[in-house]
Amino acid sequence: MPKDAAIARQNIRIQKYVTVVAVILFAIKFFAWYTTRSMAIYTDTLESIVNIISGFFGLYSLYFSAQPRDEKHPYGHGKIEFISAAIEGGFVTFAGVMIIFKVIASLGAPHVLERLDQGIILILITAVANFAIGTFSIRYGKRNKSLALIASGKHLQTDTWSTIGIIVGLVVVAVTGYGFLDSIVALLFGGLIIYSGVIIIREAISGILDAADPELIRDIVAFINLHRRPNWIDLHNLRIIKYGRILHIDAHMTVPGNLTVTKAHEEQEVLAALIREKFGHNVELFIHLDPAGVGIASTEEDWTVENVLRNRGHRF
Repeated sequence: MPKDAAIARQNIRIQKYVTVVAVILFAIKFFAWYTTRSMAIYTDTLESIVNIISGFFGLYSLYFSAQPRDEKHPYGHGKIEFISAAIEGGFVTFAGVMIIFKVIASLGAPHVLERLDQGIILILITAVANFAIGTFSIRYGKRNKSLALIASGKHLQTDTWSTIGIIVGLVVVAVTGYGFLDSIVALLFGGLIIYSGVIIIREAISGILDAADPELIRDIVAFINLHRRPNWIDLHNLRIIKYGRILHIDAHMTVPGNLTVTKAHEEQEVLAALIREKFGHNVELFIHLDPAGVGIASTEEDWTVENVLRNRGHRF
């Protein structure tokens, strides 16, 4: 659809901005490290290399996921965004490991810091820029249902907080004159980088394995409860799978057994329209209708996450 194509182009354009900014910030951080020879700034610089690589992976994943579905990929190409996020998390984790090895290897060497005030100012600029572009990426990622943009934004925001921590450590080094604290700060934030990488990988694997999204399910169930119709007796066997921006939803709905096929289909279409109204038109909804006994009307019992996920009607 034209609207989907426009959103896909917007996602790609935003990811291009993220990648270009990553290159610029890497240059600034590299200059700061070259000027100060600070191991803490070195950790920040190395992670910026990861940002660049991740930016290009994210750009490719957005381009690939925007391709229309075909015979070999009937659900589209959106799963590539989870793979891209997993690769990004892998690079982040690897960078953290390399940072720790580098710092440990340099512990016995003389540690002389130069022009630390200039280095602090430079990486402070990169922290502000990273947070701004990360917030921008997350905002549009949530609006456009793009995991790749959200992952990039979260990564940049994590990078921001680690940079702020490094700045605090460098200020302490500058005030106390204890150069060895620089290596300690680098070790701490190398560990933080590993942690953030593992979190990204875990979330990506959950998406690849179609793990349930409890928050999304709660939102859908709560919304349907607000607009529930008398003929909607029961909803069960609800399943939601994400394919990039597309939500594939399966469910069984129990309706009175004396409804005609046409009337039952109308009830099904009303439910589908409600869900698309709330969660956008990128929803594939497949509802299997189950008949209840003749004359049975809908009860006042609310549908909950627990009972709609069951593989059987919770009233029958």
